[in-house]
Amino acid sequence: QVQIVESGGGLVQPGGSLRLSCVASGMAFSSLAMAWFRQGPGKEREGVAWVSHNGASTNYRDIMKGRVTISRDNAKDTVSVYLEMNNLKPEDTAVYYCNRVATPFAPWGQGTQVTVPT
Repeated sequence: QVQIVESGGGLVQPGGSLRLSCVASGMAFSSLAMAWFRQGPGKEREGVAWVSHNGASTNYRDIMKGRVTISRDNAKDTVSVYLEMNNLKPEDTAVYYCNRVATPFAPWGQGTQVTVPT
């Protein structure tokens, strides 16, 4: 059974930091590039950070560059993907999701809510 579980979100003041985690299992995630996505209130889901299958390459959405770091740990049957976020801003408020980079996406997890008040 394919499953993705995100965690680590919360309420954080502007300028604060959070570390998001996701655990993906049930398919060969270790051979796939992975990404963090987010969906803000009334907005489309968008990719914010990408990591290659072995963690050697990363890329970030322009508005996130310099403020976030994506990383991963590949285990035999699961993959953990992390998103370290710093200097958070109110516009970062969103539900954050983890998934493979390319379609077809794996079933989406429930996401983790990040709230940065104005």
